[in-house]
Amino acid sequence: MRPCIDYLEIDGQRLEYRWIGPGPNSGCTLVFLHEGLGSVSLWKDFPDELARVTGLGALVYSRLGYGLSDPAPLPRPVSFMHDEARETLPALLEASGIRQAVLVGHSDGGSIALIYASGDCRVLLRGLITEAPHVFVEPISLESIHAAAEAYEQGELRRRLAHYHGDNVDCAFWGWNRVWLDPDFESWNLEALLPKIRTPLLVIQGRDDPYGTMAQVNSITTNAGAPTEKLILADCGHAPHVEKRQVVLAAMRDFVNQVTEGGPDD
Repeated sequence: MRPCIDYLEIDGQRLEYRWIGPGPNSGCTLVFLHEGLGSVSLWKDFPDELARVTGLGALVYSRLGYGLSDPAPLPRPVSFMHDEARETLPALLEASGIRQAVLVGHSDGGSIALIYASGDCRVLLRGLITEAPHVFVEPISLESIHAAAEAYEQGELRRRLAHYHGDNVDCAFWGWNRVWLDPDFESWNLEALLPKIRTPLLVIQGRDDPYGTMAQVNSITTNAGAPTEKLILADCGHAPHVEKRQVVLAAMRDFVNQVTEGGPDD
């Protein structure tokens, strides 16, 4: 049975979301931020499991132009992750009534989480979980994104993604693909923001990730202004929560329990 989907209106545009478990008044909420080609449905039941093993509520949403959210204007600006972190995400948290949160971000979503945490957070941010995050552009990332365009145009990738994005499939794919390959994006870099982060971090990375190397993790653990844990997984690519589900679930559970233990209930 397909999970119940609802919508929030942010600045006149509808964003698809799903709420799992206890409401925001019950305490801390897990907020899931999807990857560059992700959506509510592409997370599948992983948010449900993390909510279950931590006892927390969870908010999962699709960014504009993804899943069942409203379409986004293209091309996306080079600042699209900063815009999400500093404008849309704060408005979404406020509209949802969330007052304290742990952000769980995958890939681009992990980068958005880092940007948000480096600024003036409007909620009590208890922790950050970043899975395969990017803090600068690497050649391996661009090579894989070029290859993805070929797979989308000539292979089965478009058909597979349409299952999760419906009419937004071209918006989701080309919005992601073309901004990453924009020459102006090559200088995109979050490293100057990392010392401003004061929230405990868990960084998860697969050693065989075709979109990023250990240099991303090393930069975060070296430069972040908060305690940082890392989980490095052998024989694992860009989606550790899929490829190494039980190990990742246990690590996230332990981290969430640690950063929320003994904290305020309101």
